[in-house]
Amino acid sequence: MPAIYGRAHGQRPGWMVLGLADGARLLWETAAMRPHVPLFAPSSAALPVDLPAAVPADRPTAVPADLPTAVPADRPTSALADLRAAAAAGRLRPLAELAPARLASLRGVMTDIDDTLTRDGAIEPAALAALQRLAGAGLPVIAITGRPAGWSEPFALAWPVAAIVAENGAVMLRRGDGALRIDFVADAAQRADNLRRLQACAQAVLREVPGARLAQDSAGRLTDIAIDHSEFAQLDERQIGQVVAVMRDHGLTATVSSIHINGWIGSHGKPSGARWAVALALGLPFVADEWVYVGDSTNDQAMF
Repeated sequence: MPAIYGRAHGQRPGWMVLGLADGARLLWETAAMRPHVPLFAPSSAALPVDLPAAVPADRPTAVPADLPTAVPADRPTSALADLRAAAAAGRLRPLAELAPARLASLRGVMTDIDDTLTRDGAIEPAALAALQRLAGAGLPVIAITGRPAGWSEPFALAWPVAAIVAENGAVMLRRGDGALRIDFVADAAQRADNLRRLQACAQAVLREVPGARLAQDSAGRLTDIAIDHSEFAQLDERQIGQVVAVMRDHGLTATVSSIHINGWIGSHGKPSGARWAVALALGLPFVADEWVYVGDSTNDQAMF
């Protein structure tokens, strides 16, 4: 099994996961970026970003004591459970042990958005600066998110990214010829048919799960549905599990992000969206060893 590199931040219980897309995982800071914490960092001329020479003594590399010892049975597998398992297996090692040569061979970076690049819905200054520095170094960044296409449009135009893959792999947005280009996995007829099923499922969730509410960004969604569990509404573990169960009963794929429960129709997901974006937006074959992924939630786990 590959090693996991990381360190904990004592101010919040969340984790940011930074990993090589071929399965090597690196656990890097907390889920919400701090302005004083570099997102990526130079360890070679090929990647001019600030990799720490050592892990500060006040930033423990061990798993925090308050992490849950088990994942509730009614909730999808948690990244925290993977973190604990990695520590138990002796695979959680200081980030400083990551060989610079491993980073020097990277072709680019893929990243989640919510609570990875952003805090409270706004991109952190350090994260935006890191995106700009990566672009300046010729390393493309592809953002892959569960957020809707409508929400992603201004960021696809404003941020220095090669593309944003939205709605968990179903929609890709990128700049082209001075305008925004939008591509879909499914054709228009399939999307129209899926929409009817998605609307029926959403109504079932609202009817069957007390306290469930559609995410406030639902108007911008083209290929999925989202239930808010932590952004503007609060659902507990039991309610989240109920929402997931209803979605799956309706034939949907269901995942849980840091803020929403997303459901969609089809076999696509963040990993297929990553391969799609590399091929279509960059015109390159996807080679997992050439990419790093950054994410913080259960819907990011498949990327590692």
